[in-house]
Amino acid sequence: MTEHEVTQTLDVKGENCPMPVVKTKQNVDRLAEGEVLEVLATDPGSMSDLGGWADTTDGVELLGQEEGEEVFKHYVRKTE
Repeated sequence: MTEHEVTQTLDVKGENCPMPVVKTKQNVDRLAEGEVLEVLATDPGSMSDLGGWADTTDGVELLGQEEGEEVFKHYVRKTE
């Protein structure tokens, strides 16, 4: 289990691509540098979608992902 000091939680359960990524970006933009957003999603594609987005986006770092039975958790830190 990943432990991060979560600043904010974003619930995108029930939403499919591309909405988890779109809403994650909108929420990360409002965070201060160093803050962590926890994203809760039910779309299995969010694992690769959010990972790919974080890899190609300046100013964010994917700290970890957890694959649950029904909910996928993603932890994104704003780095700048």
